[in-house]
Amino acid sequence: MISILFVCLGNICRSPMAEGIFLKILEREHVLNRFEVDSAGLLDYHEGELADSRMRFHASKRGYNLIHRSRPVVKADLDKFDWIIGMDDQNIRGLKQLASTAQLSKIHKMTDFCIEINADLVPDPYYDGDQGFENVINLLEDACEGLYKAIIAGKL
Repeated sequence: MISILFVCLGNICRSPMAEGIFLKILEREHVLNRFEVDSAGLLDYHEGELADSRMRFHASKRGYNLIHRSRPVVKADLDKFDWIIGMDDQNIRGLKQLASTAQLSKIHKMTDFCIEINADLVPDPYYDGDQGFENVINLLEDACEGLYKAIIAGKL
């Protein structure tokens, strides 16, 4: 089983959206049973909450149902997951501070997997309007496709 953890700051916008998109890709490819997918945040401010209502609204317009409840990253996650995907440089720095030297190779930035969109980070849409949420979903759809292809090429 291949395990993937998506990480953002609060686990209420970007990382649960990435989790939802990736799960939909796995369903489409009929390989859901070969993966474990989760998301978490570097902070525990929103622990136990559903994804931001605006993100859930924009996700539902594209056929995604975000049911994940926010949780913080814990050190055990760094052992458990094969791939740990951060949304921006701040997330990557936070993850690397938690990681041992042996775990560093598991940590990757989401935008490193973009296929069509050229981006350095997945911006936090929390303080943006509707277009910010739509842009994040566009970026995550592209990057999740690239991540899936990268994993399949090297792991299955």
